[in-house]
Amino acid sequence: MAGIRFSCFPVVSIVLALGGCASAPGVADPQLALAPKFDHANARPATDLSRWWARFGSPALTRLVDQADIANLDVAAAAARIEEAEAQARVTGAVLVPGLTLSSDASRSQSSGTTSRRAGVQPVSLRNSFSGVLATSYELDLWGKNRDLLASARANVEAVVYAREVLRLSTRAALINAWLSHAATRDRLSIASENLENAERILGVIRERLRAGTGTALDVAQQESLVASQRAQLPDLRQNIELTRTTIALLLGRPPEGMAVAATSLKALKVPGATPGMPASLLLRRPDIRNAEAQLLGADANLESARKALLPSIQLTGQGGLQSAMLKNLLRPESTIWSLAAGLTQPIFDGGRLNAEVDAAAARKRELLENYRKAIVSALVDVENALVGVRESAAREAALSVVVTKAREAFRLSEERLRLGTIDLQTLLNTQNTLFQAQESLVQSRLQRLQASVSLFQALGGDFVTSPEAAGWVALSPRAGAME
Repeated sequence: MAGIRFSCFPVVSIVLALGGCASAPGVADPQLALAPKFDHANARPATDLSRWWARFGSPALTRLVDQADIANLDVAAAAARIEEAEAQARVTGAVLVPGLTLSSDASRSQSSGTTSRRAGVQPVSLRNSFSGVLATSYELDLWGKNRDLLASARANVEAVVYAREVLRLSTRAALINAWLSHAATRDRLSIASENLENAERILGVIRERLRAGTGTALDVAQQESLVASQRAQLPDLRQNIELTRTTIALLLGRPPEGMAVAATSLKALKVPGATPGMPASLLLRRPDIRNAEAQLLGADANLESARKALLPSIQLTGQGGLQSAMLKNLLRPESTIWSLAAGLTQPIFDGGRLNAEVDAAAARKRELLENYRKAIVSALVDVENALVGVRESAAREAALSVVVTKAREAFRLSEERLRLGTIDLQTLLNTQNTLFQAQESLVQSRLQRLQASVSLFQALGGDFVTSPEAAGWVALSPRAGAME
C-alpha cells in the first residue's frame, strides 16, 4: 500500500499546483440605486400582508382563495416541478460520494481439443470459474467542479419554488379579480333591471298623456326605444355572470357544472389598503425577484463549474473480491483478489469546446443579471402604478358617488314635473340617460378601486414572506441578513 501512495503523490502534487487557476464564485450585485421611499407613499413600515384577501371582508371570498391554494391545477403542476427539480438535484449530488457496485459470476467452459498444432486430437479441457467482486470508483472533486454543479441544481430548486409562489400569487389575484367582476356584473344586472322598471313606468306615464291628448306618438316611440335598449342590456350581463362563474371554476380546478358563486354586492365589501414600506424590501417580498436571483446564483455556479472543467481531474478506482475455479474454495483466503488505480485526465485539445462552454456560461450569467435588474425595476414600477391606481380610483369613486346622488334627484324631479306637464319629454329622457350612465360608471369605478387594491397587494408580493411554505427559502437568501 505504501508503494501505491508513493506513486500517486506526483499526480496529486501536479494537480494541486494547477489549482490556482480556479476562481472563487461570486454573484454580481444588481448595482441599482434604490430610493428610501416610494414616490406615492409615506416612508412608514410595510403592512403585514398575511392572508391579505381576507381584508375584503367576505368569508365567501376567503373560502374560495383557500380552496384555490389547494386545488388549482397550475399550482399543483408547479408542485410536481419542485419535486422533479429536487430529484434532479439529488442526481447531481450523487457524484460527490463514491459509487459502489457488487458483481458475481459463475461459468463453465470447454476448450477445443483440435486447435493445437500437435499431431492428433488433444484431450478436451473443462474449466469452472466462480467470482464475487465489490468495485468502487470516485472522482476527487479537488476544485469543487461537482460541488458547483450541485449548487446550481439547488439554486434551480429554489428558482422553481419561487416560480410556484409567483404562480400562486397570480392565481389568487386572478381568482379575486374574477370574483369581483362576477359581483360587479350582478350589481350592474340589478341596476339595469331597476332602470328597466323605471323606464317602463315612465312609458306608462307617457301613454297616459297620449290618451289624454297632452302627449304625442313620437314621445311614446322615443320611450319605447329606451325601454328596448335597457332590455337589450340584460342578456349580455347574464352571459358575463356565467363567464366569470366558469372562470372561477377553472381557477378552483373543478368542473363548472353545479358550481354556484354566492351573490355579493360590491357595496358590501371593504376596500383594504396597504403601506409598501421601503423599496429595498421588495427584494425579499417579491417571489419573481427571488426567482430571478436564484436563477442568477445557478448561472454563477454553472460558470464556475465550466471554468474548473479546464483543470485536471483525478479518478480513483478499486475492487476486491473472491475468485476460484472450484466453488468449495471460493471463500478461502487464497481466493482473494484486489486492485487499486488512480488516473489523471487533463484536457489538452478539444477544438475549443471547453472554452466555448465557459463563454456560453458567462454570457448566460450576464443575461440573467440583466433579467434580475429588470425584475427589480419592474417590481418598483408595479408598486408605483398600483399606488397611483388606488389613490385615483378612490377619488373617481367619490366623485361618481356625488354624480349618482345628483342624477337620481334630478330624475325624481323630472318624473314629477312630467306628470304635472311642466317639462317636455326630452328633458326627462336626458335625466334618465344621465342617471343610468352614472350608476353604471359608479359600479365600474367601485370595481376598479377594489381591483386596484388587489394589484397593490400583488405588486407587494402578497404574503409570500410570511407564507410557511416559503419561509424556509426566504431564510436561505444571501440578502436576508442585509435586509433585517
